[in-house]
Amino acid sequence: MNLGEAIAIRIEELCKERGISINRLALLSGLTQSTVDSILKGKSKNPQLATLIRISRGLDMTISEFLNDVGITDADIEE
Repeated sequence: MNLGEAIAIRIEELCKERGISINRLALLSGLTQSTVDSILKGKSKNPQLATLIRISRGLDMTISEFLNDVGITDADIEE
């Protein structure tokens, strides 16, 4: 699993837990739905930190909380 895949899984899990759609997350995050979709579909394999911060805010959490459970180590990250 690469970083992009781990982040996509994390976003999907958090949206499911909170009962919000991807479209709603995009709205809450101030991002376009296509930006969020590109992360979820693996088109964006290495999302920018600023984008992840906006997503975490849309999920009402800090970036630290968001990344804490991504479950990926430095060794897992493909360069």
